[in-house]
Amino acid sequence: MYTLSEENYLKSIYRLSQQLNFKITPTAIAESLKNNPASVVDMIRKLTDKQLIEYDKKKGVKLTPVGLKDAVLIVRRHRLWEVFLLEKLGYHWDEIHDIAEELEHISDATLADRLDKFLGFPEYDPHGDPIPKANGKVPKPYSVTLADLKTGDTCRVAAVKDTSSSFLQYLQKLDIGIGTNIKLLEKIPYDNSLVISISDKDNTTVSQKFGENILVD
Repeated sequence: MYTLSEENYLKSIYRLSQQLNFKITPTAIAESLKNNPASVVDMIRKLTDKQLIEYDKKKGVKLTPVGLKDAVLIVRRHRLWEVFLLEKLGYHWDEIHDIAEELEHISDATLADRLDKFLGFPEYDPHGDPIPKANGKVPKPYSVTLADLKTGDTCRVAAVKDTSSSFLQYLQKLDIGIGTNIKLLEKIPYDNSLVISISDKDNTTVSQKFGENILVD
């Protein structure tokens, strides 16, 4: 059994391992969890003692096989709860993350599997993140962003990297969700902003940051 804080650290380290192409530092963990560096160093020591992570100043933080297994299970529960909250309880996609953060800590041995079956074994959560399977395998995550496309390319929104309420509400205002078709009409050289057409409607200009937070296929 782990504390809520320990589970949050395992999940954060797992997420960083999926996002970063370089070593995971205590600073990166602190920024991810919005904790102070001293607290992170203390938790790294605790997780190392429990053989859940390995830490080397040159190589950074790495989950052990046991730590990875447990982190994947926490992520699995979180993402399944997000699907449940959206599809079965009618929450909006900008409301579900914080609630799932609490529900993910329910560690009943069969709950995740029963929830998965009840939901029809979804592969991705409402934000497009892959849901780990019971055997630990993870569907392929999306990696191409809207900002990566060339002028004239058409795509489908597959996931969002930024799951903050403010960003998701902005997407709702633009009538953008998972599955929305977007065409990149122009890249403006001055600031790399993007002119896009959403579902063949009127043109809209969005920032480069916006484009980097939209994953497409």
